[in-house]
Amino acid sequence: MYQIVAKESLNPTVTKMDISAPFVAKKALAGQFIILRVDEDGERIPLTIAGYDREKGTVTIIFQIVGGTTERLNHKKVGEFIPDFVGPLGRPTHTAGLKKVCVVGGGVGCAIALPVAKALQEQGAEVTSIIGFRNKDLVILEDEFKGVSKNFFMMTDDGSYGRQGNVCVPLKELLEQGETFDQVITIGPLIMMKFVCATTKPYGVKTIASMNPIMIDGTGMCGGCRLTVGGKMKFACVDGPEFDGHEIDFDEAMSRSRTYSDFERREREESCNLFKKEIE
Repeated sequence: MYQIVAKESLNPTVTKMDISAPFVAKKALAGQFIILRVDEDGERIPLTIAGYDREKGTVTIIFQIVGGTTERLNHKKVGEFIPDFVGPLGRPTHTAGLKKVCVVGGGVGCAIALPVAKALQEQGAEVTSIIGFRNKDLVILEDEFKGVSKNFFMMTDDGSYGRQGNVCVPLKELLEQGETFDQVITIGPLIMMKFVCATTKPYGVKTIASMNPIMIDGTGMCGGCRLTVGGKMKFACVDGPEFDGHEIDFDEAMSRSRTYSDFERREREESCNLFKKEIE
């Protein structure tokens, strides 16, 4: 059993938890993920490792409440336990040799982008971070990004905080000004990553995209995270989750990602109704 030792609401739909998992914390690296179950009869879901403390033996997860399982996980309290917390899984982010990197995160994807930016900063790389959200109320991890970045850009779609516009705006400005990066790493909604990759391609900047958003089972058995990379079939969970963004067929990936959206909505609604009945 794995105990929840800390819990924090980052915005109305995103929650941060620290889980006591010493063996996972000992091996975890930026870019990897875990698989958990909220209860013995629950489904298995993959969540990216948002941070870890090897001394305390804790692993940080940040999740968005989108379906029944994340709704039930969000109702767990500090001191309670979850039965399964397996990892670290997936290939870690390749950071060796990178000296100047732009990390582009969107929405809850910033929880995945942060440990990557932190790992780069700790190895001495110069990090430029660009993070974007729909509005001010959804902003998360701003101070944490500022702490690991030489240059920092905050964007909101409606202009309620930072600059108005999407993350591609400052990215394109930097590239047009002659700024060079060893690599751009982007993590967030599929549509955002598609346009980040489209922005960097004319400049020949290698761009890595994290395909965590389409993972379901996390083992390659369900086939839900199939994607086409460079004309070949790959699985985000076992072959990735990071790939050359200029070779990803994003339209195919976006089409597949919508397959379970109605199911997730119904499951969350059922979970909410169940908790309401328990309270009553």
